[in-house]
Amino acid sequence: MWQQTFCLILLVIITGSLSVSGDMTVSPVVFVPRGEDAILSCSFTHSRQQDYSGKIAVKWLARESNTPPFIICTVKNDSTEGLCSVPELKHSLLGDPRRGELSLLIRRVHLSDNGTYFCRVELDGWRNSFQKGTQLYVTVKPQILNLSVVESHSGSDSASRRLRCEVEGHPLPTVTWLSASRGLLKDQVQTSTVSPYQLVSTVPYLEEDVFTCRVENMVGGAERRYPASYTLMITALTVCGLVVLLLLLCAGFVVCRRNRARVESPPVYENTTAVKKHRLHESNVELQLVYSAVSMTHSTSSQHKSLRSSSQQQQEEEPGVVYSPVNIQSCEGNSRL
Repeated sequence: MWQQTFCLILLVIITGSLSVSGDMTVSPVVFVPRGEDAILSCSFTHSRQQDYSGKIAVKWLARESNTPPFIICTVKNDSTEGLCSVPELKHSLLGDPRRGELSLLIRRVHLSDNGTYFCRVELDGWRNSFQKGTQLYVTVKPQILNLSVVESHSGSDSASRRLRCEVEGHPLPTVTWLSASRGLLKDQVQTSTVSPYQLVSTVPYLEEDVFTCRVENMVGGAERRYPASYTLMITALTVCGLVVLLLLLCAGFVVCRRNRARVESPPVYENTTAVKKHRLHESNVELQLVYSAVSMTHSTSSQHKSLRSSSQQQQEEEPGVVYSPVNIQSCEGNSRL
């Protein structure tokens, strides 16, 4: 009996001397959008960090805690050997295990990468292993894969055709149906899950109506109308309206510039007579014609009187016209002319 007790005491002493106390820290959940790189952080510290000279084995396991690891990296704590990171691979370690850095890098994650991962580290000695799990959650913004009319086999005339909306997203999005004539649709909506990341929703289809399939989840949303020509028509009308508005604005601008140029610039005339008439018209000056009767000094008085009387007669016949006699003296030497 005393021999068994001695063996147990010896086993406890040996086990205690070989075991190492340590602490491991991981992120409980990591959210990463599809197509981006994911980093599952894992760090480790132990009581013999400074004087430990044995091996450090880093392992990463997927889905189950007892499955074979898909990554194994072993380094010696007191060596300067290279690390286990391989940039070309989809999975690789980040950091230096000798400093307690055990994080996992997954490049360009997909929906198939979703799940639980386990970070495990093993040191020399019995019972010197530590393991914790972390959850990778790959998110996908909702998108509508297909929106089309399908034949229904329900046997009802009113629902012989249904509008089918195929949706993808993670987490699975919620589907909302809108009708242009009836608003939010709640009755006769059928939704079923196709896969953990896809679902299908249908509503009765009426040809005279316009439907909208709207999907939403925690990372975004999307929507699509049916028939699509309705959306295209609205877009075309909007574009045409903008083009017409721009043309009207340009035409109005050109007309305003022309009118302003006509007001600011003086008129141009082909001859000086038109210029004189324009100036007289602007200054409101009344034009009065003056006629002169010319006579020679050697003319008789009777002739001078006849000219004066004729000028008075013409003035009476043409009102507004003034006639003035003019006397011209001639030299005796030129009287013969």
